[in-house]
Amino acid sequence: MTKEYIFTDEDADLSTLRERTIAIIGYGNQGRAQALNMKESGIEDVIVGNIEDQSWEQAEEDGFTVYPITEAAEKADIIFYLIPDEVQPEVYESDIEPNLEEGDVLNFASGYNITYDLIEPPKYVDVIMIAPRMIGSMVRQLYKEGDGAPSFLAIDQDYSGNAKDIALALGKGIGSTRSGVIEIDSFALETKSDLLMEQGLFPLLMNTMVAKYELEVEEGMPPEAALLELYLSKEIAYIFEEMAKQGIMEQMPLHSQTSQYGQLSRMDEIFEGESEEVDYEAIKEFMGRQLRNIDNGKFAREWSTEQKMGYPALTRLFEKYENSEMIREEQKAIEQLGLGKKGD
Repeated sequence: MTKEYIFTDEDADLSTLRERTIAIIGYGNQGRAQALNMKESGIEDVIVGNIEDQSWEQAEEDGFTVYPITEAAEKADIIFYLIPDEVQPEVYESDIEPNLEEGDVLNFASGYNITYDLIEPPKYVDVIMIAPRMIGSMVRQLYKEGDGAPSFLAIDQDYSGNAKDIALALGKGIGSTRSGVIEIDSFALETKSDLLMEQGLFPLLMNTMVAKYELEVEEGMPPEAALLELYLSKEIAYIFEEMAKQGIMEQMPLHSQTSQYGQLSRMDEIFEGESEEVDYEAIKEFMGRQLRNIDNGKFAREWSTEQKMGYPALTRLFEKYENSEMIREEQKAIEQLGLGKKGD
């Protein structure tokens, strides 16, 4: 163990899962990756619960026994609940909860429904979270390369007194302990971090991209050129990948010295206050507002209402941004430059 909250292979024991049936509920991107990883880690009794669709057929092709969700839940001692957040409460009420027995384990990959009490498990089960911080295809790819996708670990209920050991064993089964499993205090922390990324950081990034695009086009830059420089070249994706591998400052030598000086010196100009320190208050005010709405449940209530009404606001937002000048030009540029084909 490298730190008291970071766990690796030597901290986890797969024998903890012996004689337990593990059901993967939802054989989508994450479900398939985690099921295959566990199978190849030597965990023998892994079954799949799914609706009868292409994912059911894929699971059978991959060598798993597949059952309707309610039957898989009945057979399982450990349930990986990997269907989309929006449908989890309904499926839980109809197919999962009636089949829970004392000592069973519910494993989530997202804290959302537990955080907002949309799912309230009985007190006689363990409720844990092993949440890979990468999409399923990367969880699978890294495992096949002998590496692993890092995961968060959280314990919401420890009925058995053994919930953490079970969670670490599951983390090892999917390959996460190869790189590191980070324990956090609660499902709510994972939820806050995830939603704040989506509602705080990404909107700021997207708005700054729109601002750069509009300024350059006003200066006479062809839209295709502005978009290529902005993100269609994938240079920015490469930069972020190297940040993840090396760190923000360690990847700086990949840039020209002109770029290095421009980035670092102008960091100190953004939202400058009266002191020499950068004034981040404008950014923090926006992100703090989003965090308050995450904390007090306002966003969760808003999103639940949106789902019940059939997604009218989401539809309007898609129409609004898909019809914006920048996105129209973006789609033309992708086609004209053949970038869609190069992305495959």
